[in-house]
Amino acid sequence: MRVTDRSLEDAVLDLLGHRAPGASVCPSEVARAVHGSGDEGWRALMDPVRRAAARLAARGLVEITQHGAPVDPAGARGPIRIRRPARDPSP
Repeated sequence: MRVTDRSLEDAVLDLLGHRAPGASVCPSEVARAVHGSGDEGWRALMDPVRRAAARLAARGLVEITQHGAPVDPAGARGPIRIRRPARDPSP
């Protein structure tokens, strides 16, 4: 599978769709799922996954959190988590 911005965004939303409301995913989970191999190649996808999550956050589809609290993706340094917002903007 060719990794695209869209495939990363879809992977984030797919993983969240299989979680309980309020649950989050780590960008490394997304990277591993997209990479699909047991080797360490998933690490190269970490920054692209974070950017995909930031795009989704800008559209209101996810929240980026640190220590359980929402943060601005542009200012987030260090480990983050991705979750659906408390109120889903989808109709």
